[in-house]
This record gives sequence, structure tokens and C-alpha cells, in this order.
Amino acid sequence: MANIASYFYKGGDFMYVIAVILIFAVAIMIERFIFIMFRYNTNGKALMDQIEKFIQQDSIDRAIKLCNADQQAALCKVIKTGLLKANKSEEEIQNAVYEKTLEVLPELQKRTPYLAMIANVAMLLGLLGTVQGLIIAFHSINLEEASSRADALAQGISINMFNTAFGLIVAIPCMLTHSILQNKTTKIIDDIDFYSVKLINLLTVRKHSMKNQGETTGIVK
Repeated sequence: MANIASYFYKGGDFMYVIAVILIFAVAIMIERFIFIMFRYNTNGKALMDQIEKFIQQDSIDRAIKLCNADQQAALCKVIKTGLLKANKSEEEIQNAVYEKTLEVLPELQKRTPYLAMIANVAMLLGLLGTVQGLIIAFHSINLEEASSRADALAQGISINMFNTAFGLIVAIPCMLTHSILQNKTTKIIDDIDFYSVKLINLLTVRKHSMKNQGETTGIVK
């Protein structure tokens, strides 16, 4: 702890500002990782393979129960909404799925963009600290005493290096985490788009099949 305090003292005021930003960044990274990587995520292909079997068996209730088993997953929320409208018209199913998708998307995308912003701000604050250090270093030239010049020059270089390093230390993980989370979010959204269309097609085929069976039964009778 003493070494850390020493680093901040040598780095100047901007080090503390960057540290505050780092706290916010860590909080966002932890929260987004938990939700994007675990709670909102699911194996879309495995889920839809099971859902397709249940729809073909006309077991909509079992398909809904399967979605309830992982009800926090974004795809499960959208699929469940479509299944609850299974006996409605194709247009009603589409509207319900589309509305739920619009509800889910902000939950997936919120706060992640802040990481890119924090990365940029951390680098800019590091640059400001670097400029501050350079100003102090150049100002040391005007000092008359050699010892004072040496101390001021050392202080300026210290502020310069510590701020540059700390700004990058905060910015690089933020940028990497932002890229990882953004890619995962895009994959989840792509799964929702693809499998929601597939669900609508399956439910439409099911309804037409039931209608044809009813007409055939009526003719036989």
C-alpha cells in the first residue's frame, strides 16, 4: 500500500482521477461479464433443436417449460413470447416476438459502450498528466539552483511517465473487454434474429398442419 501511495504521489493529481475512472470501469466489466457471458447467454442451437421437436410433437407447454428453465437468457425470453402466441395468427406471433426483441436489446447493450468511452478518457487524462509533467520539466530550466533544477526535472519526468503508464494500464483492459463483450452481444442478437424467424416459421407450419388435419377430419366425417 505504501508503494501504491508513493506512485500516486509521484504521479500527481491526474493519477487520482484515473483511479476513480478505473473503479467505475471494473464495476462495469464485472457486471457486464456476469450478465452477457452467463445470465443472458444460452446455447441457441441446442435450445431450438429441442423447441423444434416439441413443436412438431404439438407440445407447446413443454417448450414453454424449457424456456422457463433458463428464463433470464435473452433468447429464451423471445422464444417464450412467441410460444405463448402459438395459437394466434402469424402476424400476432411476429408482433409479439418483435416487441419482446425490442425490449431485450437495450438490456444486452446497456453500459458496454461506457468501456470504450472510459478507455478514451483514461488515455486523455494520462496525456494531460504527461503534459503537466513536461511543463514542470521545462519550467525547471528557469530555476537558479542546480539542486532545485534536478528535483523539478525529476518530478516532471516522474509525473510524465506515471500518468502515461497508468492511463494505458486502465485503457487497454477496457478496450479489450469492450471488444469481447461487444462480440458476444452481437452473437446473442444474431441468434435472436435467426431463431425467432425460425420459430415463427415452425409455428406457422404447425398451424397450417392443424388446419389441414381439421379439414381432412371434417371431410371424412
